[in-house]
Amino acid sequence: MAKYLLLKHYRGAPASVNDVPMDQWTPQEISDHVRYMNDFAARLEKTGEFVDGQALAPEGSWVRYDGEGRPPVTDGPFAETKDLIAGWMVIDVDSHERAVELAGELSAAPGAGGRPIHEWLEVRPFLTAHPTVTE
Repeated sequence: MAKYLLLKHYRGAPASVNDVPMDQWTPQEISDHVRYMNDFAARLEKTGEFVDGQALAPEGSWVRYDGEGRPPVTDGPFAETKDLIAGWMVIDVDSHERAVELAGELSAAPGAGGRPIHEWLEVRPFLTAHPTVTE
């Protein structure tokens, strides 16, 4: 089994087919979307393929150590995950092909008008060994 991270994006990926931002959905459309996500996770729990998943709030901060125990909070010039990452799911599957298959299903979560979003999801394998350093 191999673990994969499925990342849902607020932006930063190609536009989805049903590209209406969630803040413009009706309460019922949001409920339907969340139900789809929960049902998907419950199905994967039964097969032993679900590890964990969470939706993320858009708020966030950059923090860095700056000596003397003072971690300053900064909003730098870099792309910020608070603007990019909407949520994630970790799956544990037999192959990359299975990870892609499940990401495709997750991409069909309903959005505005109850139609599938067909959003792009990022599929990232967990690092299973330390990178080899060559001199």
